[in-house]
Amino acid sequence: MEKKRKVEFNIIKDDPTMGHKGFGIGSLSLENITPIMIDVEEEEVWIEEQAMHARSKTERGVKYLKDKSEFPQEGAKKYWVVWVAVDIKEEGPYYAGVTACELWINRPARRGYKSMPEHVNHLDKAMKGRVIVHNMDQRSRKVLADFLKNHDEKMWLNSSEELRKEFAK
Repeated sequence: MEKKRKVEFNIIKDDPTMGHKGFGIGSLSLENITPIMIDVEEEEVWIEEQAMHARSKTERGVKYLKDKSEFPQEGAKKYWVVWVAVDIKEEGPYYAGVTACELWINRPARRGYKSMPEHVNHLDKAMKGRVIVHNMDQRSRKVLADFLKNHDEKMWLNSSEELRKEFAK
């Protein structure tokens, strides 16, 4: 019996259909999305490409629980996974969308908590140019804003007023 082709989420570059009008039409390109990790306790920020597939060094080696109430808080560490979408306009590249999702890791217990639906929805919203950082604590928002400014100040200045105001709250 012949297997049906399964429609999958494709991560591809440039023209998703390469001019064809058939299978794969409407696939999304994630080449302008960058995942950023924030260690809340250490106030460290870094780009973590493997977070795109939930395979970052921080995320590996733990079993994820679906219910936060079951997560062992003692000895746990909080991180933020931040989805940053970049686009280009006449003035040059800019941060188009920025969304943040919490991630909890308890290394001693080898357990973690994250809401996969939230991560997927926030990734989608970042791609659509939304800014969702109000869920972050003020210290983490400042650390992220400083990272984005220092990474490329021109991109920060080219970004929307709305984006910069969200970080100022």
